[in-house]
Amino acid sequence: MSTPPLAASGMAPGPFAGPQAQQAAREVNTASLCRIGQETVQDIVYRTMEIFQLLRNMQLPNGVTYHTGTYQDRLAKLQDHLRQLSILFRKLRLVYDKCNENCGGMDPIPVEQLIPYVEDDGSKNDDRAGPPRFASEERREIAEVNKMEALKDLKLKQKNQQLKQIMDQLRNLIWDINAMLAMRS
Repeated sequence: MSTPPLAASGMAPGPFAGPQAQQAAREVNTASLCRIGQETVQDIVYRTMEIFQLLRNMQLPNGVTYHTGTYQDRLAKLQDHLRQLSILFRKLRLVYDKCNENCGGMDPIPVEQLIPYVEDDGSKNDDRAGPPRFASEERREIAEVNKMEALKDLKLKQKNQQLKQIMDQLRNLIWDINAMLAMRS
């Protein structure tokens, strides 16, 4: 992918515009490539939505000659959208390859480690003596706490079940005692 030189963007090339300046103007940085890729993905989504809209409105040919012209028009539109979608996917592949080429020397870092997590105690002027906690550590701690709470809930349900059984047994025992006392009297 390359961008047009500065002269094509409406700016005059100035007296220092030589082959080096044109080369620098044609090189695209990774951020611009990502923006182009994002726009391409948005175009792909839009085209795909249009394709589904056409397919939903298109009647299948079942031998009836009714609305043949409309069917042919919609079929032509569908084929055109599919062709444009294919072009957009090729463009996205080129952007992806160029981004990978530009970022080839970078070490891959997990996304979780790129997001620092700092607890807010309400004190804004402390030195933050310890290193920041990362989102992955926080997620792991939350998972552990959730596991412990689930175990506590399970134990609580078991204890409640045992208490219910004991209460039912006591109720039956009292019922039997009352029945025996009533029969004796």
